[in-house]
Amino acid sequence: MKRKTILKAAVFGGMIFLVAGVAMAAYRPALNTGEELAYCDSKVKRALGELKDADGEIDYSMIPRNIPKDSARWALRPSCPEEWCSGFYPGLLWYDYENSGDREVLRHAKGYTDEVAKIVDKPLFDHDLGFLIYCSLGNGYRLTGDEGYRQKLLAAADSLSQLYNPAVGTILAWPRNIDMFGGHNTIMDTMMNLELLFWAAKNGGNPYLHDIAVKHAETTMKHHFRPDYSCYHVAVYNQTTGKFIRGCTHQGYSDASMWARGQSWAIYGYTVVYRETRDKRFLDFARKVTDIYLKRLPEDMVPYWDFDDPRIPEAPRDASAACVVASALLELSGYVDAETSARYLEASKRMLKSLASDRYKSNAANSSFLNHSTGHHPAGSEIDASIVYADYYYIEALTRLKRHDNGLAVI
Repeated sequence: MKRKTILKAAVFGGMIFLVAGVAMAAYRPALNTGEELAYCDSKVKRALGELKDADGEIDYSMIPRNIPKDSARWALRPSCPEEWCSGFYPGLLWYDYENSGDREVLRHAKGYTDEVAKIVDKPLFDHDLGFLIYCSLGNGYRLTGDEGYRQKLLAAADSLSQLYNPAVGTILAWPRNIDMFGGHNTIMDTMMNLELLFWAAKNGGNPYLHDIAVKHAETTMKHHFRPDYSCYHVAVYNQTTGKFIRGCTHQGYSDASMWARGQSWAIYGYTVVYRETRDKRFLDFARKVTDIYLKRLPEDMVPYWDFDDPRIPEAPRDASAACVVASALLELSGYVDAETSARYLEASKRMLKSLASDRYKSNAANSSFLNHSTGHHPAGSEIDASIVYADYYYIEALTRLKRHDNGLAVI
């Protein structure tokens, strides 16, 4: 009898310990968005100080692009159509101003944005005009209502539409690379540039811009993905007949691999397309391209630069892809059923929590927000670096989470 009592006590005690252990394992301290946005603001202030010349002025024509590994300051690139990242730094300044209310940050946001706006008046270079103009002037217009910004945005959308090929049904990404790929090339990144077209169609532009964006998304959905919903980086079409020729890569590990940032563009892009169309086809597709990405993530929720690099776990990470997806999931979680919404929201928070850890934050090392992004790995460019678009989507995601936590729409 005594032995049974002891056994029962042991079992009961073990159950308590197990339940407590499960509870502790499930507990994760919440991300403090206020602290993280304050961290971003401190880094913005540090960078602006470093960008000033001896007279205390900033040359807005030279825009932060990256901080190479073991460096402490932003490497600058000229603001021009060929520099696809020019819009991100003014964009992140707009987000910082939105959260901090700092008028000095506002002054610099306007300075950089006015410089990037000059690109609209230059010959069209490629599809990245959407990144350049919408991230900078788009945020500027959203926060100020400046009519000059609106007119430039509309002009940029009209210009971007010139790259649309009706025979193919997509926007030509790189006119300079038609011969290299052997046809009309569309890249997954172009999905991110559709938002400018959608916006313009609703804000005084030609309604046809909406139709272009929808058709591009439909064609891309049809040809740019494998059966498991991972994407090719590049889809090549006959530019006369529109026939799909092949899917391949330019920045991924191989034609058959899942390049992390490419998949992040797909997740974000199809979330935007659903928002603008409310067509359930696009919502279903956004979920499918999201779920394959989430299924293959490492434990800390920050992907390796390519999910199929055979060097994993020694391969470089890409924090920028994690930032893009974290931001997208905060929006996508508002469009799906309750169970899926909770799963996506939790995934986004885990991504941001990981990015906010000392493993990925730059802290005192440099004036970026985050380290450990990968740009163009096959070209040996920006590997394990701080990259401006990682910072842009990081502060965008934090801003969206702040809105969500305050019971507001995330966009």
